[in-house]
Amino acid sequence: MTPWYVYVLQSKVDGGWYAGMTINLRKRIFSHNRKKNFSTKSKAHWKLIYYEASLDKHDAIAREKYLKSGMGKRYIRNRLKFFFTENF
Repeated sequence: MTPWYVYVLQSKVDGGWYAGMTINLRKRIFSHNRKKNFSTKSKAHWKLIYYEASLDKHDAIAREKYLKSGMGKRYIRNRLKFFFTENF
């Protein structure tokens, strides 16, 4: 089984976040930083701040949707509490 990755990127331009999913995480981040994605090209350069792996595509879709919600954003802030206090 191929793992599906759900990830969160942070823009080095303004600190904004982007959540997405992919099978090939390295290739996808490279694509974001080469401005190949319409939704993220205005805020490139991105850095990976969080990712999860899932063996089922539907689970990954549901998780991505959650991380884009208000509750999901709170989860990321709590999960990366020390990251955000050290980097801002």
